[in-house]
Amino acid sequence: MAGEDDEVQALVETYRKVLVGAHKSWALFAQGTCVILMDPKGDLAEQAKRILAEWGPVQAGTPSGDFEVVELEGGMGWVVTGHHPDVLNFVGADEVEAEEGEFLIGVVGRGCRETDAVSLRVVHVEDKRSA
Repeated sequence: MAGEDDEVQALVETYRKVLVGAHKSWALFAQGTCVILMDPKGDLAEQAKRILAEWGPVQAGTPSGDFEVVELEGGMGWVVTGHHPDVLNFVGADEVEAEEGEFLIGVVGRGCRETDAVSLRVVHVEDKRSA
């Protein structure tokens, strides 16, 4: 599907801009969750799946339900972080109005993380091990 490919490519370009450290390897999941691989080894998609399977599901009343919202410069959107420092979600300014508040932005990002933690469908891997 061309539309899906365009969306994936747009997210890849966004993460390339917002991630600090061009040397980092990472994996992108279907709903936009990014898992940064601080110690990349073996099959990076499988490594990212293991991390997200453990740290992605949301359980009410636990740290997995907590999130922080970081506004990105230039009005492009927000990054939503959770209880694992290397798992994050981008929420675009076209998805949520800033006036709706950080809580809604965070819930959108957390919901995407939860969906990705169930499906575990990797759509892109950025392998920087040899770079």
